Amino acid sequence: MTNPIDTSMNIHEILDHLPHRYPFVLIDRVLSLELGKEIVAIKNVTINEPFFPGHFPYHPVMPGVLIVEAMAQAAAVLSFKTMDAKPNDESVYYFAGIDSARFKKPVSPGDQIVLNVKIDRILKGIWKYTGVASVDGEVVAEASMMCILKAIEK
Repeated sequence: MTNPIDTSMNIHEILDHLPHRYPFVLIDRVLSLELGKEIVAIKNVTINEPFFPGHFPYHPVMPGVLIVEAMAQAAAVLSFKTMDAKPNDESVYYFAGIDSARFKKPVSPGDQIVLNVKIDRILKGIWKYTGVASVDGEVVAEASMMCILKAIEK
């Protein structure tokens, strides 16, 4: 049985609990995780991100939807760890909804985003979360999210 509070996860452990792969892995480290409650993870934003050449060439800004996606990926890791399960080829962890998304400040190369995601509730297989992303202690984005683990129809 997993300890209810895991203090951290490196990228190898994250990839073990996240179905995403390069170039779409948007979390680099988990700082803390409390099963069934919350996760704190980080995304190190570098100029080498594949979206910066087009968003925007002369003033690189991380797209807000990718910040929300990073929060959803942190939520996925929290959910898989809470379920004591790992992604596999029989199911997909889908984003089911985003509410109240707000973008407060731009995120630029060199920033480190701290992603704090809390489980609000789990009902009939639908997980609801509240996520807050911050850089240097300032909120850059926040959203309420819903995700669901669905079997892949073959």
